[in-house]
Order: sequence, then C-alpha cells, then structure tokens
Amino acid sequence: MTELITQTSLLSALLTALAALVGLSAIFGAVLGYASIKYKIEGNPLVEQIDALLPQTQCGQCGFPGCKPYAESIIDGDAINKCPPGGQVTIEAIANLLDIPAPSLDEEHGEENEVKTVAFIREAECIGCTKCIVACPVDAILGAAKLMHTVIADECTGCDLCVEPCPVDCIDMLPVPATMADWHWQSPVASETLLSEAQLIASDRRTEVAA
Repeated sequence: MTELITQTSLLSALLTALAALVGLSAIFGAVLGYASIKYKIEGNPLVEQIDALLPQTQCGQCGFPGCKPYAESIIDGDAINKCPPGGQVTIEAIANLLDIPAPSLDEEHGEENEVKTVAFIREAECIGCTKCIVACPVDAILGAAKLMHTVIADECTGCDLCVEPCPVDCIDMLPVPATMADWHWQSPVASETLLSEAQLIASDRRTEVAA
C-alpha cells in the first residue's frame, strides 16, 4: 500500500513538473513572438527595388557575391555602374530610381555583352568532375561525379563562371536567339546627340558653301 502511494505521488510530481514546463514554454514562446513583431527591423525598400532592377546573374563581376549585396552597397553610397550584365539600361534605371545622373559602365568590371548567352556543355567530352556544378551560382547545371553534366538553359543566367573551372574545356557560351517574348526595340538616340549631329552637319555645309 505504501509503495502504491509512493508511485502515485511520484507520478503526480512528474505530471506537475511536465505541466509547469509546458506552461513556461508557452509563456516564453508568446514573449518571443511578441518581441519579434514589436521589434522587427524592416529592410530598406530601396534595396529590394534596386535588387529587382539588377539582372540576377550572381556573376560577381561587380565585386560582390550576388546582386542583393551589391544593391545594399549602392544604398551605402557605392557606384551604380559596376554591373556589365545589366549594362547601361540597368544603370539608367537605377539612376532614375535614385534620382541621380547615370554614369557610363565602369569597364574595369567588364564589358556589356550585346547578345545574351547561355552555357552549353559538350556532353560527349564531359568527364563528370563536378567543378562546373560547384561554380554555378544559380544551380543551373545537373550531373553527378563521373557522370555527364548538362545545363538547364532556362535557369542559366549566362554568367560564364562555369567555363574557367572546366579542366577539359567542354563548355561553350552560346548566343540566345531573340524571341517574341524577349525582343525589344533599341533605345532611341538621345535628343542631345541628335542636336549635336545636326549642328555638325549644318556647320560642314556652311563651310562647304563658304569655300
């Protein structure tokens, strides 16, 4: 009888302790939840807007590991002309967003490609070393060790970071043909340029008449 009472008391103590732990967990969870909402640090919306304008190649040519860190650096005062994949169009879009003059592309970070490219692996020559998979910043390459690799063209951003690590040089950067979905008009010539050219032509004509 005494043993039964002891077991009952022990069970009661365990249940009480368990209930206390559950209660404390609920209280601390509620406090943490309230604190996460009350003291939430909002991100700078300009960072998100600039990041949306960048090409998302994650190529690192700007000196940052991806477009988001570069966008954050721009907000901190960094130059907006370090993105060759985005080119002058992206520079002008960011300048317009920030209401600042648009500089030319900084050629120290690379040159703007007129034609979008995509990586292509010559599969018969691939040795399955996986070095290109490791180098790809957007996981656009499928394959496994000692097996053939291939590129998911729709996911490839054309950053060409996979080309240099390939020990057998079996990766080509091929131009992506324009389609109705991505074709666009060329940007018109700035009015200042047209005026300058017109003045130059008029000056030449006056010189010819005077002669």
